[in-house]
Formats: sequence, structure tokens, C-alpha cells
Amino acid sequence: TTRGVRMKGSRQLADWIRSGETRALCGQRIFVHTAVTPGRPPLLLIHGYPTASYDWIRIWPRLAARHSLYTLDLLGFGLSDKPRRSRYPIEQQADLCTALLGEFRVGAAHVLAHDYGDTVAQELLARHAEGRLQVASVAFLNGGLFPETHRARPIQKLLATPVLGPLLARAMNYEKFAAAMLSISGRHPPSREELQDLWLLLERNEGRQAMARLISYMEQRRRHRSRWVGALVESSVPRRLICGAVDPVSGRHLAERYRELVPDPDVVLLDDVGHYPQLEAPDRVVDEYEAFRARVDAPLSRRRTP
Repeated sequence: TTRGVRMKGSRQLADWIRSGETRALCGQRIFVHTAVTPGRPPLLLIHGYPTASYDWIRIWPRLAARHSLYTLDLLGFGLSDKPRRSRYPIEQQADLCTALLGEFRVGAAHVLAHDYGDTVAQELLARHAEGRLQVASVAFLNGGLFPETHRARPIQKLLATPVLGPLLARAMNYEKFAAAMLSISGRHPPSREELQDLWLLLERNEGRQAMARLISYMEQRRRHRSRWVGALVESSVPRRLICGAVDPVSGRHLAERYRELVPDPDVVLLDDVGHYPQLEAPDRVVDEYEAFRARVDAPLSRRRTP
């Protein structure tokens, strides 16, 4: 609710929910959204914290015109299960992504990830290096690829505390959520309607309580830095970072660190964009993603030419 008035989701949100489905993956009920066209290459989209796959709504139509799209609300998010006792390990989220692709018999998928989803994508890269699955390419949007550059907001630090975190999460309301989202946005922040939709998904099924448990991803990043940063730095999989520069959490400073650590770094900075490029500058994100894919796919096209 907002100021005592119950909010209604937009028609766009209702259509998104209606055109998705709940599937049993790894013993959990997971909300899945797909746009599959035979012959189009598979693209897995992995959302961030604390929102849901609905984050991709503004770039979904353009991407669907050229790719077969697969996304899901990760465990603890949106319309998926939010088990009270789960510790929400990133490895489990990667298992869910792999299971989703397996349901559709997808082999090597391309990946587009954001925020928390970046860490899930890094785990997928680690598994690719181990020969456990195949990743064709990865494009990252703003996120904590390197624990040392993740500038957590005060609210995130408080949510991560064992006693205060759950209490703070229960006290969260739409106004506080919207203020936090706007504080990390650039020149064209998400609209009020989009923020209300995202809040409704967050709040669903005891979602506020899940926020405090999901925030463990920050500690997981520190604990598994060697594996996840190593997978990113050492991978031979084509990679691009598309980064909203004015994001105070993972903005220009993230891009600078990426350039320091990743060999032959492919980095695109969006100068007036904040933490949610896919909502703030959707056409620019798709343009930069498609330019990346044109470069990745060009050698395949040459090999197919008789």
C-alpha cells in the first residue's frame, strides 16, 4: 500500500503475469516468462535485487524480435516461492537458471544479467569453465561484479545485519522503496507506475521478509570472490559490460575496475544513466547489446558461409 491506499498494478504488469507461467524447477514453484521463436538464438535474462524479471519489460519486445527469450523470477523474488528458511545461495539460483534452460532443451545460451543476476551469471561462467554447461556470451549491466567496488547503500547495510535487518524489512513501505530506487537513478528514472509495479511484486507472498535473507548475496560475493571474479577475468566467453555511469552503487567506478582486471575489456558507459539501464534507457541498452551480439555472432556467420 501507499499512504493507506491499496495500489493496483498496471495493465502492463497484468499482461506480463498472464503471459507467464509457474513451473516446478528444482523442487520450487518458479514464475517463468518466455518468448520462444524457432530458429532464433536463446537469450537468458537474469534480474537483480530486490525486484523481479519484470525489470526486463521495456527491452523485452525489441529483444524478442531477434532472440528466443527465457527469464524467471529467481527464488525469493517476485512471483516465485519465497521459502522462509532458505539462505538463498547463489548456486541455487544458478541451478534454477540451468533447469529453466533444460526444460526448453536449450544448449549454449547467451546471457544478459543485471545486479544480483550478474553474480548468478558469474557462477554460470564458473560452471562453463568446469565443463558443466555451455555459455555462448554474457552481457552485464550494473552490478557487484567485484565485491571491493560494490558501494552498498545504507539501507542495504542495515538489511544485512542479523537482528535489525528483518525488522527493517518488515517496516519497508512503498515510499521508502521508491525513494531508494530514485536515489540510484539517472536523468530518466523509472516511472511511478513502474515503481509501483515493482513494489507490488516485491511485497508479494511475504516478500519484504525475504529481502533481509536475500541480502546475504553481499557476504556470498566476498566469500566466493576467488571463484566468481576468477571466472569473469579468466573466461574465454565473449563478455561486455553496459554500465550506467551515474549509479552510486555500481557505476563508473565499477567500469574502471572492470577495465583494470578483465583482459581486452569491452565496456560501454551510459553517461546519464543510473543503476537500472534497462528501465532508464531501454533503447540504448538494446542498441549496445545488439552491437555486442553482432560482433560475437560474426565469426559464426563466416563459418556458415559456403
